[in-house]
Amino acid sequence: MKKMGCCANFLENSKPYFAMISLQFGYAGMNIITKKSLNGGMSHFVLVVYRHAIATAVIAPFAFIFERRGQPKITFPVFMQIFILGLLGPVIDQNFYYAGLKFTSPTFSCAMSNMLPAMTFVMAVICRMEKIEMKKVRCQAKVVGTVSTVAGAMLMTLYRGGVVKMFWTKYIHLHTSAADNAANEHQNWFLGSILLIIATLAWASLFVLQTKALKTYKDHQLSLTSLVCFIGTLQAIAVTFVMEHNTSVWNRTSKTDIIAAAYAGIVSSSISYYVQGLVIKQKGPVFATAFSPLMMIIVAIMGSFILLEKIYLGGVIGAVLIVIGLYAVLWGKHKESKEKEAEEIIPEPMKCVQGNGNSVLMIEDIEANGVELKNKITAVAISMPIPEPPIKTNQMP
Repeated sequence: MKKMGCCANFLENSKPYFAMISLQFGYAGMNIITKKSLNGGMSHFVLVVYRHAIATAVIAPFAFIFERRGQPKITFPVFMQIFILGLLGPVIDQNFYYAGLKFTSPTFSCAMSNMLPAMTFVMAVICRMEKIEMKKVRCQAKVVGTVSTVAGAMLMTLYRGGVVKMFWTKYIHLHTSAADNAANEHQNWFLGSILLIIATLAWASLFVLQTKALKTYKDHQLSLTSLVCFIGTLQAIAVTFVMEHNTSVWNRTSKTDIIAAAYAGIVSSSISYYVQGLVIKQKGPVFATAFSPLMMIIVAIMGSFILLEKIYLGGVIGAVLIVIGLYAVLWGKHKESKEKEAEEIIPEPMKCVQGNGNSVLMIEDIEANGVELKNKITAVAISMPIPEPPIKTNQMP
């Protein structure tokens, strides 16, 4: 029985880890399939429209079923928040990311996306949502991590280096044709890097601005996501009509294109939202973000087999610097959250009653986790003797 109980506890505690690892495989598959579709001639503008249209169709029914009661009123300020979120996410972030992915490689794009925590920290400082206290170690870690991340991104952008040969790709690349090699050599890596940096910057801005929208939709997160996807789909359609003058791009959809759009809409924009939300609720955002470098490793292995992708020395060194910076920023955020939790756990005195020469301090009983108060507040009486002041005798003149 004890062994069964230990196995059950192990499986229960391992669920967040299995969930995040599975999610990284899902993200990796999205990058590989999307790259395959873009190489086949699929317009990234059209792909963004299809992806978020499918995501809206998947998320909206769940939002209606579980969150149809007590919906917040969509005033003009709330609508503008949703409009800007749709512009930053589905339109700017996804279009620039897909364009950068088309010019570079899935591994390169995934490495660049690890800049997100550092970019978010910079945006939060600019918007005065976070203060820099350089005397504290956690702030020093976040600053050093941001510098390391930026240095890694610049190195990946400006220096390509030689090809790093893996043992499993020793014979694979020998079968590539001269045309494929020429195409790889003429990829505009610099332009792709700039596009990926802009996409990550838009993504970080989305996270910063989303905090205000979540105050309105605190209990209706599915509704907010479906609205952002719906508004983003309409915006992406308008952008596609402006950028793609040839209407045939809408009909140029192969099986790979349909799979790429459906996979991205269902897995990356629907299932991942639900799974990541559960993990963040149980383990916190730092735990969820710490698994992102795993996606880069999975994509590097899958890309070398499926896409015959080559990995360059500059990308490897830059990726290492970005991952070091990522974990430095996450460590600083983890320490900051622990400090805030410690401040919330410290009980405050509620009442002080004096009597019979003793001071009685009444303190509310708080649960050990510091998150939820008990429904019935109990009191602990701490008796502290107070010495009585000496009585002065009246002296006769």
